Amino acid sequence: MKRKIITWIIKQLMLLFTRRDVSGAENIPSSGGAILAPNHLSMLDAPLIVISIQRQDITAMAADKHRKNPFLRWLIEAMDGIWLNREEADAQAIRSALDYLKRGHVLGIAPEGTRSRSGVLLEGKNGVAYLADKAGVPVIPVAVWGTETGFAEVKRLRRPTLHLRVGKPLTFPPVERREREAALQRNTDELMCQIAAMLPEKYHGAYTGHPRIAEIRAEG
Repeated sequence: MKRKIITWIIKQLMLLFTRRDVSGAENIPSSGGAILAPNHLSMLDAPLIVISIQRQDITAMAADKHRKNPFLRWLIEAMDGIWLNREEADAQAIRSALDYLKRGHVLGIAPEGTRSRSGVLLEGKNGVAYLADKAGVPVIPVAVWGTETGFAEVKRLRRPTLHLRVGKPLTFPPVERREREAALQRNTDELMCQIAAMLPEKYHGAYTGHPRIAEIRAEG
């Protein structure tokens, strides 16, 4: 009940203060475990995603630093968020994430590992590919933009347009131990290129000019 109330409040605030341009939400399976993998530009990314999809069982991994903010701590825990210590290999967070996915829920994880301060794509880390392999779930690439200037626009009494694109689920082949690192990196690069292909080129950042982006766009 608490989750539904929070989601409703967030939706009303977003409808009041922003415009949304959303497509591809139908690519998210109606049931079963999956990882939503968005690029990360702003604190507005998460609420935009939550109110734009139909699944009510989505949560996300959140950095431990947000525990210091009483409101964010309450909000993240009310939404069943999984705390992650980015300063070390957080085995407990990984176990919690795998359990959540194996129980058939949706987990949001930014493959860049942190918010992009530059406003463009950072190099992807292998965490999403690792969890997808261990949990045996698809990864759904998500592209978000416009959120990086959202708060500034609202302060100027303007309604910013926030853009969200959801790609088709990616199912990577099982990772074999003998080529583990290479396979995880290959899967991560594919995921990041899928995200980049949905973004305007000015956001491509670390993946600017990557040939796979052109191939994905040509594939439609």
